[in-house]
Amino acid sequence: MLKYKSILITGGTGSFGKAFIKTILQKHPEVERVVVFSRDEFKQFEMSNFPEFKNSDKLRFFVGDVRDKDRLSRAFDGVDVVIHAAALKQVPSCEYNPFEAVKTNIIGAQNVIDTAIDRDVKRVVALSTDKACAPVNLYGATKLCSDKLFISGNVYSGSHDTRFSVVRYGNVAGSRGSVIPYFKELIERGAKELPITDFRMTRFWLRLEQAVDMVLMALQTMYGGELFVKKIPSMRMTDLAQAISPDIKMVEVGIRPGEKIHEVMITREDARNTIELDQYYIVKPEFGSILKNASNLINGTPVSDDFEYHSGNNDQWLSIDQMQTMIEDLCPELGKRLLSKKIEYRSCVLGS
Repeated sequence: MLKYKSILITGGTGSFGKAFIKTILQKHPEVERVVVFSRDEFKQFEMSNFPEFKNSDKLRFFVGDVRDKDRLSRAFDGVDVVIHAAALKQVPSCEYNPFEAVKTNIIGAQNVIDTAIDRDVKRVVALSTDKACAPVNLYGATKLCSDKLFISGNVYSGSHDTRFSVVRYGNVAGSRGSVIPYFKELIERGAKELPITDFRMTRFWLRLEQAVDMVLMALQTMYGGELFVKKIPSMRMTDLAQAISPDIKMVEVGIRPGEKIHEVMITREDARNTIELDQYYIVKPEFGSILKNASNLINGTPVSDDFEYHSGNNDQWLSIDQMQTMIEDLCPELGKRLLSKKIEYRSCVLGS
């Protein structure tokens, strides 16, 4: 699929972009080139000097914004595959600057679609979020619009061979903006308690490499029009706080505007178009007969009419120990402290 192909990733200097590009360069050396498209030239400079990227003869950096269609057109010249990861993602920032979110997350998405078709890009995978499903905040609402634009792009492309699919997943442990680095920072500043907005709250969690693997899977299997939803474990936020600091006090501070108790990945309204596979679900497009029939070629099982997939009714759950192991990998210094706490606790229990 990727042999001799040119790949471009919008928002390529973000957490996902760096992990995706690292994987491509290490595991798919047959690619022709990998283009980082983003608007921050300093982050591109920093990234170009990372040891894993510094000597690559296949990596290219292209300064630009998805709001700028002309710049996208120049960047997409000769590109075969686009991964669309660029977005404004901070919920409070999107609430305070709503039209800025619209310009990047919606208009920017349409610019990517138009340019991909005009430049004969073959495959486009757009990243989504659990917040786009039954959204209650502006960020989620803009990403829902983005998802629908990309799915509809398969019909919009007409006779062109450009195909679009969407990948949706939950919180990525350790990514920028994740609650794990936030809690870590609070602890390093000497905090004696961790704020939990609601003790009932649950969230989906996955590792960054799992998100990368899912995008690669989508590229390999997509017909166009699918919304891929990965099966990933949930965790209670109170358990997450205990995993990060077993002996710290938790304080319930009240749910914030735009938050949910449980994040949703697939609603009951989507159930009639959803099929289940071993490691993920596929929500098929509601229109576009060719694409809908093509999705039927995938060996999946239709879910029940009352099916709903959210972080509170999940059948996979992360334990405190499993999250601590994940944190040890992501944040070595915090992991050392957690390990010492575990040893101290076990010694006390065993009486040694």
